[in-house]
Amino acid sequence: MKRPDSILANIDWLTILVFFLMVMLGWINLYAAVFDEKSQQNMFDLSQNSGKQLLYIISTIFLIIIIVSVDFKFYNSFAYIIYGFIIVLLISVLLFGKEVAGAKSWFDLGLFQFQPSEFSKFATALVVAKYLDNPSVKLTKIKNLFVLVLLVGLPMGLILLQPDTGTALVFMGFIIVFYREGLSSLFIILGLAGVAIFIMTLLIPQVYLFVGIVILGALIIGFGARNIKRIAITLVAMGVIAGTIKSVDFVINDVLKPHQQNRIKVLFNPDIDPLGAGWNVTQSKIAIGSGGLAGKGFLAGTQTKFDFVPEQSTDFIFCTIGEEHGWMGSLLLISLFTILLIRVINIAERQKSRFTRVYGYSVASIIFIHFMVNIGMTIGLFPVIGIPLPFFSYGGSSLWAFTVLLFILLKLDAHRMQILVW
Repeated sequence: MKRPDSILANIDWLTILVFFLMVMLGWINLYAAVFDEKSQQNMFDLSQNSGKQLLYIISTIFLIIIIVSVDFKFYNSFAYIIYGFIIVLLISVLLFGKEVAGAKSWFDLGLFQFQPSEFSKFATALVVAKYLDNPSVKLTKIKNLFVLVLLVGLPMGLILLQPDTGTALVFMGFIIVFYREGLSSLFIILGLAGVAIFIMTLLIPQVYLFVGIVILGALIIGFGARNIKRIAITLVAMGVIAGTIKSVDFVINDVLKPHQQNRIKVLFNPDIDPLGAGWNVTQSKIAIGSGGLAGKGFLAGTQTKFDFVPEQSTDFIFCTIGEEHGWMGSLLLISLFTILLIRVINIAERQKSRFTRVYGYSVASIIFIHFMVNIGMTIGLFPVIGIPLPFFSYGGSSLWAFTVLLFILLKLDAHRMQILVW
C-alpha cells in the first residue's frame, strides 16, 4: 500500500502523460523534418538529428529520476546557489563559449554542446519564487519590485550580450508571474501602450505621430478640467511618448544589426526582402498552408523534403507538423500545449505554499512565451528571433531545461502537504 506522502501516489500523472506524448510526437516529427528519401535513414541513426534526439530523450528519463529523487526542500534551500551558478556559466560562456551563428551561447563539451541560457530559465524561476516566498516581500513596494527586476534582468542582460535576443525575450514572461502576485495592472497597461507605440513607430512616419501627440494633448487640456496638475501630467505624458518614439527609432536604426532590422521590417511587409529576411516566413507559411485539413501525410511534405524552410528541425519544426498533418495535426499540437498549460496553472493554484505557486506560474509563463512566439513567427505574427518549440524542437539543452523546469514543479506538487510544515 502506498504511503500518502509517496511520490508515486501524489505526482500528477496526467501532466507526465502529456509531457511524454509531446516528446515522442516531437521526435517523430523531427525525423520527418530531416528525412531524406535517397538515403532512407532510419529514426535510430545516430548520425542524424533524430537519432541524437533519441539519446537526449533517454538521458531525460535519468534526469527525471534524479529530480524526483532529490529531497523537495533542496529546490527552495538552494535556489540562490543554483541561480548564482547559472550566472557564472552565463558569464563564462561569453568568455570561453563557442560561437554558433554569430552568438556565443554554447560550451563545446566534445560529445555534445551545452547552452547555459536554456537552464537560466528554471534557475530564475526558482530564485524569483524564493524571493517572493518571504512574507515581507510585497510587489506594491518599489524596493521589492526593483530586486525582482534585477533578478530577472541580470540573466536576461547576459543573454542579450551573447547575443541571443529570442531567449532573452522569454524573461519578459515573468511579468505574468508578478501580476499574479500583486503587481499593479497599471504596469501591464503601460507595457501594452509601449508595444502599441513601438508598432506605430514602425508603420507611421514620425512627423504624423508627433502631430497626433500634439493634437491629442491639446484636446485633453482643452476639453478637460483646466488645472495645473492635469496640464502638467498631460505635458509630461506627451514628452514621454515622444521620447519613446525617438528611442524606438534610435534602437531600430542605430542599435540593431541590419539582419535584425530586416526581420522586424519583414514582419509588417514580407515582400520587402522575399529572398532574404522574408524567405523563412514566406516558405513557412507556404508549408503550413499547403497541409490543408489533414496534411500531405507522414514523410510526404514537399517543402520539408526539399529544404525550402531553413532550421526546420529546430525553430521551424511546426512547419513539418502543419504540412504533413495539416490543420488537424496543428490542432492536436495546440491542444496538447493548452492542456499542459492548464494543468500547470491548476497545479500552481492548488498550492498553499507561495514558493511553489510562484514557481508554477513561472513554468506556465516560460512555456507559454515559447509556444506563442515560436508558432507566431512560423505564421508571420512575430519576427523570426530563433526560439525553440518546447519538447518538439531538436536540441539536448532545450529538452533537458524544459524537463527540469516542469519536473521540479511536479516534485514540489507531489509534496504539497509536507511543504506546509517544512
